[in-house]
Amino acid sequence: MVRKLLAAVAAMALAGAIAVWVTQADASPGGGSSVSYEPVLSPANFVGVIDNPYFPLPVGRTLIYRGIKDGQSMVDTVTVTNQTKVIEGITATAVSDVSTHESTVLEKTTDWYAQDATGTVWYLGEDTSAFNPNGTVDTSGSWQSGVNDGEPGIIMESNSQIPDAYRQEYAAGNAEDTAWIVNTSGSITIPLGRVHNVLTSLEFARIEPGVIDQKIYAPGLGIAVERSMTGPLEVDRLVNVKN
Repeated sequence: MVRKLLAAVAAMALAGAIAVWVTQADASPGGGSSVSYEPVLSPANFVGVIDNPYFPLPVGRTLIYRGIKDGQSMVDTVTVTNQTKVIEGITATAVSDVSTHESTVLEKTTDWYAQDATGTVWYLGEDTSAFNPNGTVDTSGSWQSGVNDGEPGIIMESNSQIPDAYRQEYAAGNAEDTAWIVNTSGSITIPLGRVHNVLTSLEFARIEPGVIDQKIYAPGLGIAVERSMTGPLEVDRLVNVKN
């Protein structure tokens, strides 16, 4: 119990630090509250292959995750497609992400990623549909760089170091995930076996102040484990990879 309490306190402290960082990043030169986050990306500085060791996306790869969300079991199938989309002049790879509970589809998402010449992977948008039990469809999480003031974010740096912090996406009031690197070493055991030299981040969004997620990335695989540190219980573990 004491260990869990200390972990929760530490997570909340880091969330506070992330919140401070986001506030500083958003501060306008004149001290106002207008958002100043507007990264300038050059299409000429992007490459055609996403091979960042901690976020590789080889075309045709499928990653299967199993976990729990909203109190029910979930299977998450992530597929790197051969489809692309040009976003603000950058050719982005389309990645399909489908979450199911037994035979029921919970959510369908297409994410768009691109890697620059330094090896940093950028997140350029998503088209997402969450299927609610009452039959309605929620698309509020959808956003795209260059549309309605949407801005690209970093999904994985080329050389992550503690305590790097960065936006992963930005569409005001809709998509505001940020990440904080908290560990660049260690090993974990997943259904696929023991993996070493993992990279760990905490994620926090100002629009969801009570939720902190931890993601653990494995070399050559990408996300190996995702779990909530605070907020509703959510766990997702990589169980299979098909190339």
